[in-house]
Amino acid sequence: MPPAPSPSPSLRDRAYAELKSRIMDLHLPPGHRITERETAAELGVSRVPLREALRMLEAEGLIVLVPRQGAMVAGWSREDIVHLFEVREELEPLAARLAAAKRSEDDLRLMRRCLDEAARALDAGDDSATAAANAGFHRAVLGACGNPLLQEMMAPLDARVQWLFHLTRHRDTREQREEHVRLLGLIERGDGEGAAALYREHVAAGLEPTLAIAETWERFDPVDVTRTRTRTRR
Repeated sequence: MPPAPSPSPSLRDRAYAELKSRIMDLHLPPGHRITERETAAELGVSRVPLREALRMLEAEGLIVLVPRQGAMVAGWSREDIVHLFEVREELEPLAARLAAAKRSEDDLRLMRRCLDEAARALDAGDDSATAAANAGFHRAVLGACGNPLLQEMMAPLDARVQWLFHLTRHRDTREQREEHVRLLGLIERGDGEGAAALYREHVAAGLEPTLAIAETWERFDPVDVTRTRTRTRR
């Protein structure tokens, strides 16, 4: 018997992109149960490409798959946040140091555009757009570092960093933007050591406020959330 055809990348990627967008903008909040039948119908895809998309999202840490039960949008524990910040405090300052030496004019234009978008979003009181712009600035710095290995190491964390920006989008967004302005100035001047030091301080300063916000979040048991509910007989 010939092997089953693999799902169409376009359908898989479309399902992946749509679900990721809904998770990022909190339309699908942590703890939300994702049921295959309803989700596949809603997205207009079959369950095969949907399952592929779910596995991609699981690899990024955005959902939890429970064997033989289903999927749930992942939750965050205190330990999850601490571990992420520990890694960021080491790798993101390195990206800033390298960006100060290797950035191109296109890189700098992208950083400035992110800062402009953050300023407009702040003036409009749009916390979601501000969070997206601030996260975009961090990605722009990484993109300017000129080190493919570092970018590859950071790639699996990108979705979780973006997501955390959105989950904590009410946290000192104007102050974050101002620190990004200072960081851009150091990168523009080629001050790698100054950029790395400020970046480490910038990341570290966000840990305690993030943990304080996380204390208000509900905790979820993936096994319980995805357990098949008993149907009521009529």
